[in-house]
Amino acid sequence: MIARLSGILIEKSVTQCIVDVHGVAYRVVIPLTTFYELSEIGQPVVIHIHTHVREDAIHLYGFHVQADREVFELMISVSGIGPKLAVNVLSGIAAGELIRAVTEEDLKRLTGIPGVGKKTAERMILELKDKMAKIGREIPPGGTDTSKAGGQVKDDALSALVNLGYKGSAVKEVVDRIIREAQELPSLDRLLKQALRVLAG
Repeated sequence: MIARLSGILIEKSVTQCIVDVHGVAYRVVIPLTTFYELSEIGQPVVIHIHTHVREDAIHLYGFHVQADREVFELMISVSGIGPKLAVNVLSGIAAGELIRAVTEEDLKRLTGIPGVGKKTAERMILELKDKMAKIGREIPPGGTDTSKAGGQVKDDALSALVNLGYKGSAVKEVVDRIIREAQELPSLDRLLKQALRVLAG
């Protein structure tokens, strides 16, 4: 099983990246928290990997820090939570905040994450409270500046938020307001962070 990739970043988006390791290119699904931390195209990158094997496919899920991968692996051990939902959860909430929400049994915060209903949140608390308490690590904040042309930044943000499960009309309203109120065009990672805070509230 692949546990870590160390190579050159040759492509990245808000949902995946491609890493070249000695001439072999690996496509890796990533949460937004990892996207924020990716290096620039053409630069070295190290990603912690969870290899998910199915009968018909092998998928790689990548994380900037090992703690994120540990939280991801705990989540997919819960009945009803697959890798796709687990990635969406880590895109909508930082791992450290998720750990706090689970250990403090904060149902309101957990059900504010797209795709997480009350029953799923209750299962997470029941099955993961003690395990997450043992991890007990904060994921360091920060992000890579991913400034682009204004229209592209907005389009990428809208696409990422809709893919996370938020309604298009609500997403557009929030993103438009953030851009309108900003003194200068936010970078993609900053725009996503601000929008997620508003939508989760």
